Amino acid sequence: MLKICAPLAALILAIGCSQPPQSGSVSDTSASTHVAVASAQATPASVVDAFSAALHAGNTEAVALLMAPDVIIAESGEVERSFAEYAGHHLAADIAFAAAVTSSLDDRKVITGGDMATVVSRSEIRGSFRGRAIHSNSMETMVLRRTDDAWRIVHIHWSSAPITEAR
Repeated sequence: MLKICAPLAALILAIGCSQPPQSGSVSDTSASTHVAVASAQATPASVVDAFSAALHAGNTEAVALLMAPDVIIAESGEVERSFAEYAGHHLAADIAFAAAVTSSLDDRKVITGGDMATVVSRSEIRGSFRGRAIHSNSMETMVLRRTDDAWRIVHIHWSSAPITEAR
């Protein structure tokens, strides 16, 4: 049975209530999505959704609680080997980017086995960031491990490619 401490449950619920739902978005921020994270029915996909909602909300505490301290994050050919390293380098930029764009989930696959799960998501990203128009396909792979009866993100790999309008 999944047990998450009361402060984490409150944080996840607060994230769910802080943003209006966006139909088709990667981060369905409805309260019901985030209640699932704090319940015995939590899934790796609900943790990924809560992570996305936390980025969109700028909630670094929730981001930290959803990730393992030894998380490995690969993006743009670079790697960060812990949450502390990520927090010191790219977290603020990822929060700013998430706030500036919209994301529409096109496809998601969840592969589970024992205490490990992989969530592979493909999304379309639109918006403007740092004076640049953004329209791209985004691939996100998150590996989660269940420890202490809670799913935590242990690896993230993000990649994207621009979508040309002539497509």
